[in-house]
Amino acid sequence: MRIGELGRVTATKVETIRYYEQTGLLPPPARTSSNYRSYGDGHLARLSFIRRARDLGFPIEQVRALLDLSDDHARDCATVDRIATEHLREVDRKIADLTALRRELNALIASCDGGTVAECRILEALAPATGTPDADA
Repeated sequence: MRIGELGRVTATKVETIRYYEQTGLLPPPARTSSNYRSYGDGHLARLSFIRRARDLGFPIEQVRALLDLSDDHARDCATVDRIATEHLREVDRKIADLTALRRELNALIASCDGGTVAECRILEALAPATGTPDADA
């Protein structure tokens, strides 16, 4: 199949497929006599793996490591578990950060008494504190 079809089947932009080829995540495809890229089932399976891992938020380097591990069927899966656990810790950290952000925004919104913009607690909280030196100066 050509790159456009591979992109449609996997919901991946053509530029992204080319990037994955350039970075070695996806092996280069064969070329037709017209010099078009010709992708096979192996490319489809590998790109689907990459897409699913990226959809789960794994960074490129972890995807690369997981792909390398998946190519060695006899290898112990402890390294895969370690990578997934490391990623889960990062997801949990981001959730904690977003939860703290949510609390802060809720508190700002709750502090609003209505009135005019000149008296707005939300805008006041977002404005830089007065009397502090400007870091850019």
